[in-house]
Amino acid sequence: MGEKRQPTRYGRALSGTAALALLCALGASARTAGHDPDHVPFQRTLDQQAAALRSGDESGYLTAVDAGHRGEQRQVFRNLCRLPLSAWSYDVRKVTAKSDRAATVEAALRYRLAGYDRASTTATERLRFVRRDGAWRIASEASGSDTQLWEQGTMTVVRGRHSLVLGVGRDRSELRALATAADHAVPGVAKTWPSGWTRRTVLEAPASTKQLARLLGSPAANSPTYAGIAAVTTGEAGAGAGPGDRIVVNPKAYGLLSAEGRRVVLTHETTHVATRRQTTSATPLWLSEGIADWAGYRHSHLSPREAAPELARAASAPRTLPSDDDFHFGNDPTELARAYEGGWLACRMIAEQWGPDKLIAFYDRAGRENADAALRSVLGVSEREFTGRWRTYVLRQLHP
Repeated sequence: MGEKRQPTRYGRALSGTAALALLCALGASARTAGHDPDHVPFQRTLDQQAAALRSGDESGYLTAVDAGHRGEQRQVFRNLCRLPLSAWSYDVRKVTAKSDRAATVEAALRYRLAGYDRASTTATERLRFVRRDGAWRIASEASGSDTQLWEQGTMTVVRGRHSLVLGVGRDRSELRALATAADHAVPGVAKTWPSGWTRRTVLEAPASTKQLARLLGSPAANSPTYAGIAAVTTGEAGAGAGPGDRIVVNPKAYGLLSAEGRRVVLTHETTHVATRRQTTSATPLWLSEGIADWAGYRHSHLSPREAAPELARAASAPRTLPSDDDFHFGNDPTELARAYEGGWLACRMIAEQWGPDKLIAFYDRAGRENADAALRSVLGVSEREFTGRWRTYVLRQLHP
């Protein structure tokens, strides 16, 4: 299950840490020279902290932090040192509520995981600074910051053959099982989509549904919205060699699934990662979610009625293809399930009646033009004709 166009909030280039530190220093000098004068002292503090992280200098990293905030930041530093970071830098964008002693700073954090991200990922950091003994130091995080897993507690990192699994509040054995499942999903998806992605996935497993909601940028009060969702893929669609996707796993819901259910879920989410470059604002959600479910159920022994139980229970076949609004989190769970099932059956029909290669070609074309034009050019039918065939197909599959 992936959220459409949701930007990710979330390596070693050159010849190692020394080369990276040099690049960071050169970049910092250029940024400081061109900054608004009000930004310069804060940019300098953040650049010094980034350089300390890159060199593994815990003391230097904590020097940028006010004394009362250092315990929490020490854990963040140690979490980050467990990651294969090939880039980590800040760019101050805005300074507000500034006085002689305090200020709120908004900065863009850019980072990259070596071997997993094709480009740097950008996140928003809003930080409160205090001035002590003539120096500006980070006091706390302000509201509006993107939440990161490494800020949610002690983080465990497990490396698989094709995966990197990050967990907070999870047993290592549980994370190892996730890595094994992801390692099975990646090669299967790569057979259909062999290029355009790293053929590796990064999975994040927060401690609770409440922490999952925070990680996805939702208020904690909305955590029940995610209670029945086993996983979500975040990513920035259609950005070429853009930032990496993250498969965020809800350990509680995922843990309730059968082995077959887990395989379907991780294949679905891995498909979102593999197809991100072809997925744009033009791609309808019934297609992006449907093709992910098609990949997940492709080798399943479940019957259509078993895989689409909510549509099977409906009094009649839907009259129209699911709209993007039908896929919004917070919708009635039954209606949400019917949207996913309808998208899956649409993609299943294309694969059966036109062939899997046509389905993939249609997906690629739909990301570059509207669905009706893609249907006409690839499948030779209008959207109206396609919808009629789909309604008939749904009836035959679910009510034979």
